[in-house]
Formats: sequence, structure tokens, C-alpha cells
Amino acid sequence: MRDHESPNPTRPADLVLTGGRIHTFDARGRIARTIAVTDGRITHLGDDADPAPPIGPDTRVIPLHGGAVLPGINDSHLHGVWLGAMWPHLLMDQLSGGGQAGPPDTPAGAPALRTTADRRAAILRTHDLLASLGVTSYTEPGLGPGEDAGETGCFGSAALTDYAALAAQGRLTARVTALLLFGELDGPGSADAFAAGLREFAPPADVPGWFRVAGVKIFADGIPPMRSAWVCEPYPDGSHGSLLIDGDSAGQRRDRLAGMIHAAHAAGHQIGVHSTGDRTSAAVVAALRAALDGDPRPAARHYLIHGDLLHPNTLTAMAAAGIGLNTQPGIAVATRHMLHDTLSPDVLARMCPTREALDAGIEVCLSSDSPVLTPDWRRGVVAAVTRTGLDGTVCGPEQRLALREALRAYTTTPARQDGAESWKGSLEPGKAADLCVLAADPFDTEVTALPDIPITHTVVDGRVVYEKP
Repeated sequence: MRDHESPNPTRPADLVLTGGRIHTFDARGRIARTIAVTDGRITHLGDDADPAPPIGPDTRVIPLHGGAVLPGINDSHLHGVWLGAMWPHLLMDQLSGGGQAGPPDTPAGAPALRTTADRRAAILRTHDLLASLGVTSYTEPGLGPGEDAGETGCFGSAALTDYAALAAQGRLTARVTALLLFGELDGPGSADAFAAGLREFAPPADVPGWFRVAGVKIFADGIPPMRSAWVCEPYPDGSHGSLLIDGDSAGQRRDRLAGMIHAAHAAGHQIGVHSTGDRTSAAVVAALRAALDGDPRPAARHYLIHGDLLHPNTLTAMAAAGIGLNTQPGIAVATRHMLHDTLSPDVLARMCPTREALDAGIEVCLSSDSPVLTPDWRRGVVAAVTRTGLDGTVCGPEQRLALREALRAYTTTPARQDGAESWKGSLEPGKAADLCVLAADPFDTEVTALPDIPITHTVVDGRVVYEKP
């Protein structure tokens, strides 16, 4: 977002898109036919009966030919450095193909990133890929000193400096929000190391509109397929999983997790907690609520990441405290076949409870967790709306979302997670001109055909960063 006054609506526009449906996703759900952009901001939204926006000799006019414009897609949980190193290989493809079950130390087809040049090339590769998919913002969920000795080189604190440098050079084509990581990715965490990180680590300065360190990520537990999620109902072997925080007992680990959450909240950070088991999520939400009760901060925007297994009582508590949910139905449908011998039918039926979460009043963001899943949001929307896997099995049909709900969870709600809803996430005059342009209107198409609708243009800050050949 550029630092300037509101553009003059009578000045000739830099860019005009017309002849299609402009889905604004504003509070009224307005649909326009024409949108105009000047100096990176939206200056005009109109119908066929409205006066045309001012067009000059330098205005670029893009005819939509009946296509559609959405707010730019915001993938609110995507590992950008790792994706750039790993693409086109995806972790879920390895899992479904019988490959190794955990995150590979060296992703298939991608060497570990050892140098600044390697990391920056991976970031720019991801940005080229995301531009072709209409993605204009994303959250990099976990970079920091906890992974400085990591095998992949994808998650260390140097990547934060790389992002800031590329943003300052004007080389990013998507806006990036980052969370700090003071432990291992998907690994055990130390409460003492976390406290030291909060005290001692200084991230690079934000680059307004393009790169921002918003807060911290905490890994509370593992994942259900590995039986490392902390759950109430035992796994078939009698185990319950456990928290990943160091400690001599379940109670001590829970208390230390709560202490980490309180410290991060007191330091003014947004907190995203990787939490999959129902027992974990209950403990995380209780700690977040206690932190918020002791130090109210309405704009904290703390949230659970994944939330695979959420008890109805936990959902109610989340809604009451304003705690969000960032989840991936695509993971639920892709891993269902792995969980028949791990979770009971009743628990499995409620995995990734998106419908219940929305109905409870929770702000739900959908995301890819790429390179776990494809960064193609169109496939994520299909998974959220149909809850159907590639093999045709349905995971939790009662958790299905409507198409508009799923699209909002990829656009307007993630802008709120970013604390940026005042200037992005919907198409309204004065807001950033971040646009995803499709060759056809998703609302006129069977949702299963959504991945076949081409993205024709991606616009970020009023600049066309992708145009379909």
C-alpha cells in the first residue's frame, strides 16, 4: 500500500476493468460491472447505468468479456520459502503416494537452501507462482531463530531479512505477513527458549504494505495421522499424544504452554498456535482467554492453526473471546483414509468443523499450508464446499460451506487476521487495488469446475503482476 493521500476520482484512471462481474465482498455484497484504479487504489465502482470512470490516453482498459473480479486472494497460512524450494512437489502427494510421513529434511526435487541467493530465489519463485494464481497476500507462518540450525534452510531468521530486503527493493508481487518461530518447526519447544526469543530477538523492520512481522507461532502439539495430537479419546494403542512443550508431566507442559501464551500476549504479539487435538485446543483457548481477560486487547486477533478436532464447548469459548480459526479442509479430505484406524467414527466425522465454527460466530480463514497442499486456492474452495476427496469419499458433509463463505474465507476474513481490513480484503473505493481476475464467474459454474476457470490477470497495488499468455 502506497503512502499517499486518497487519489483524485476525477483524474484519469491508470487501470480500468469492465464488462464483467466485480464481486466486491463489501458489507452489502455489492456486484459492480466496472472498476477503476489510480495510484494503486480503487477509485471507481460502477454499473452499466453509472457514468464511466475518467479514461485518458495512458489508461489501460481490460475488457472482462463476461469474466469476474474478486478481491485478491489471501492465503493466510503458506510457507513461502519452503514452497519455492519444493515446488512442484507437495508433501501431501508424498503422503498419498506412500512416501515418508513427516516433512522431508530435503524436499524431493529441491536442495536445501544454504545461501541468501538460494532463499531469495525461492521466495521470488513462489511469488511468480502465486501471481499466476491470483494470490496477492499470504502469511508466512513461522520464521525465526528456532530454525536457524534447521536442515532445510527454509525457516530460519535469515529469511525474515530476505523478505524485508526484497520488499524494500520493490521485488515482491504479494504482501507478506510473518510469524516468528522460537522453536523447531513441527518439533518440540522449550518454554525457556521461547522466553529468551521474546526478550532478545529483533526482527527486521516492517516495509509498510508489503512485509510485516505480526507476531509469533507456537507449536502446541503434532497431528492426528502421526498420533501426536493431544486428544481426549485414546488412540487404538491407548495413547493420547501430548503437548510438544518441554515438561515432566502433562500438567507442567500445559502450564508452560499457558506461560508462553501469556508472555507473547503481554509483549503485544498476535499469536497463532498450531493446535490439532481436541485436548490441546481446549488448553490453548483457555490460555488465550485468560491472557485476554487479564490484558484486554480487542485487536489482538489471536487464532488457532488447523484446529482439526474441536469440541463444541471450545468453539463456543473461541467465539466469546474473538479467537479465530485458520484451517484447511483439503487436509481433512486428503488424510481421511489415514485416520480410519486412528480416530473413532464420531470424532472423524467432526474433523475440521468449518460449518460449526462459522455458525458459532468464529472468524474462519481457509488456507493451503502449502507446500503441504497445492497453493491453488480454487482447489481449497472445492474442498471446503464439497468436503470430497480425490477418491470420492466425503469427510464431514455437515461441515460444508457455501461458495460465498469459502471465498470470503480466502479474502476478507484473512484481511482481518492481518489487521488490515481497513485497506484490503474487499473491493471498495480507497482500498488497495489487489484483484484476482477470472475468465468466468465462479457463481455461474459448478464448484467442482472452479479449478478449470483460468485466472487471466492478477493486480497488486494497481499493478498487473500476471497476465495469462
